[in-house]
Amino acid sequence: MKKDTVVSIDEPETTRDALTEVLREGAQKLIAEAVQAELEELLEQYEGQQDGQGRQRLVRNGYLPQREVQTGIGGIPVRIPRVRDRGCGQESEEIIRFRSSLVPPYLRRSKSVEELLPLLYLKGISTGDFRDALSALLGADAPGLSAKTISRLKQRWVQDYEQWHKRDLSKKRYLYVWADGVYCNVRFQDARLCLLVLIGARADGKKELISVEDGYRESEQSWWELLRDLHSRGLTMEPKLATGDGALGFWKALAKVYGNTRQQRCWVHKTGNVLNCLPKVVQPRAKQALHQIWMAETRQDAYRAFDEFIATYQLKFPKATACLAKDREELLAFYDFPAEHWPHLRTTNPIESTFATVKLRTAKTRGCLSRQTMLTMIFKLCLSAEKRWRRLQGYRRLGEVIENVKFINGVREDEVAA
Repeated sequence: MKKDTVVSIDEPETTRDALTEVLREGAQKLIAEAVQAELEELLEQYEGQQDGQGRQRLVRNGYLPQREVQTGIGGIPVRIPRVRDRGCGQESEEIIRFRSSLVPPYLRRSKSVEELLPLLYLKGISTGDFRDALSALLGADAPGLSAKTISRLKQRWVQDYEQWHKRDLSKKRYLYVWADGVYCNVRFQDARLCLLVLIGARADGKKELISVEDGYRESEQSWWELLRDLHSRGLTMEPKLATGDGALGFWKALAKVYGNTRQQRCWVHKTGNVLNCLPKVVQPRAKQALHQIWMAETRQDAYRAFDEFIATYQLKFPKATACLAKDREELLAFYDFPAEHWPHLRTTNPIESTFATVKLRTAKTRGCLSRQTMLTMIFKLCLSAEKRWRRLQGYRRLGEVIENVKFINGVREDEVAA
């Protein structure tokens, strides 16, 4: 690159253009209006209360010192109002303070920036280079994002993961779970990092990250230790159905810890395994035939499509048909659950879609990271992705699943009989 084409990060024109300034001013105004609305709601709540001298108990009392919150469009100056509680101390009442839910105390960075930091770290940005990397977004000075600040954030993320990993699960119940072993493109010593991931669907239909741990490949022992740990922390109610790849040691471990949980093999994994046993010229037609199985309207139709596939390819490609046939019943377990849930239950897509971006972002990560650091960064990315996971279609039918209502081809048995 020629010298005269190098743009200095100290030049205000590159980071403080007119459009960005307008956006920042608009954001500042919106935040101020939202905080003011929160304050008015609090004042209205105590409008009828008075102090010992008959005066309004809660009144405005200026502002807290201005602070700057780092966002994706740079620093936004924020002023939070204060209130004065004239009646504090009377009848042992606690002092009332105004706390904005939009801009909590001590907030210095928006959630988008908090999510950006682990992404950049996984991309290979060193601690000392964060200020340069973020200057275009947060302004030339990138205040509060020094190397020491990043180091402290990393330590806090480690603590967040440790607390989350030890959290109490006695009040949790997951009706469906998805399991997979995810290999990231970062090599440590003699092996790539293998993550054991478990995602669950709660009774309200929302998906939640249950566990993400560093395992030894995808062995039965590693999965058993993970599941036993979940059980010991209070997750004693067994899921109704678990979806995963047939090659996992997960299934043997699941039978030892949650023996009544039914098994559903992932059709994406199974399709890939079967096609790998076929010549490329045959694969498009075979893929369409496999599609006819798991998209069949009823279990009986699926059986017919299943048998037709075996009959078509068994003579020339016995390995492919054997790969499919060995998990016949486990591939079709979803027919015994509400039809609205089928799109969620047939594959491990909740895990695959999340970790597709994680794998992409770790592809160029330098190999100098510790396993703990990598695990922590990925944990933060997973929590970020969790906010965007879709709720189960037909989640209101989960109550019927809890009550062990029997379904035939996705329809309640009593409705089929009627």
